[in-house]
Amino acid sequence: MRDAVVVVTGASSGIGRATALACAGRGARVVLAARSEAVLDEVARECRRRGGEGFAVPTDVADERAVRELAERAVDRFGRVDVWVNAAGVGILGRFDQVPSAELRRLLEVNVLGAVHGARAVLPVMRRQGRGVVIDVASLLGGVVVAPYLGGYAMSKAALVVFDDVLRQELALAGERRIQVCTLLPAAVDTPFFRQAGNRSGRAVRSLPPVATPERVARAVVRTTARPRPRVLVGPYARLLVTAHALARRPLGRAAARRTDRTYFGPAGDAPPSSGILYGASDAGAALRGGRHGGLRTTGRRTAAAGLALGTVLAASRRRARTSGPRCPG
Repeated sequence: MRDAVVVVTGASSGIGRATALACAGRGARVVLAARSEAVLDEVARECRRRGGEGFAVPTDVADERAVRELAERAVDRFGRVDVWVNAAGVGILGRFDQVPSAELRRLLEVNVLGAVHGARAVLPVMRRQGRGVVIDVASLLGGVVVAPYLGGYAMSKAALVVFDDVLRQELALAGERRIQVCTLLPAAVDTPFFRQAGNRSGRAVRSLPPVATPERVARAVVRTTARPRPRVLVGPYARLLVTAHALARRPLGRAAARRTDRTYFGPAGDAPPSSGILYGASDAGAALRGGRHGGLRTTGRRTAAAGLALGTVLAASRRRARTSGPRCPG
């Protein structure tokens, strides 16, 4: 990473911020993009303290012209772009019929078109260089599993997974094999996401079980820049969850839906409607972590979740064994 030029969107908070600091700590020159100018300046100073360089460029990734300008300023400042990380993202909580269409549209513009704008802006740069890595931060939620009241967010992450698959195919057909496109699929991460998300459910969100820290995801980003792979699972039981979903999709989905509805959301009417940071910068709400102690207090939750997934897999395997056993000839 030393002297590599890395552009990180969503760099003011959560995974984007952790990624920027991790790259700077390895001597990278990091271009920081988000809507919160004051917070970006703070992150830039921290990048310099860690031994790298931080260059703040306030950017709304939903604005294609602004993203093109972000790429231009990165090249003007450093001469190239080695890695582009699309980590900007927003969320809305609520049933699909509770979420206003305008807010859903805004979410898709940030989460999906923001990454598309990033690819459009940086691919010409990487083609001139002859190489580069694009990393999109998606999610297991949408990429693999689903949960109620997060339909817009899951939809956007599923779209991002498909977009990356298609982009890889098109680059390969064009013979541009030295431009790599990588999709990160983290499990639940301890970021300010739920504090900043819009809420149209009428129900307060209780503490969701974090299973990874943003620093863990950032380390996965750094590893991926050195060894690009199409998809990267991040989290202590991510692979087990993927296997469980493949073998027992329906029972796992029912269990996830019940747990989300009964455990992670409060009673109806205990939360006022809010659009969160859909239209405004996070500013004072920006932070590295969400305060849910993903690195310290989740051992029991991790074990329970892993046990649930493993139990589902074993039950599905036993059912398959019973139904596929030897049959007597007719």
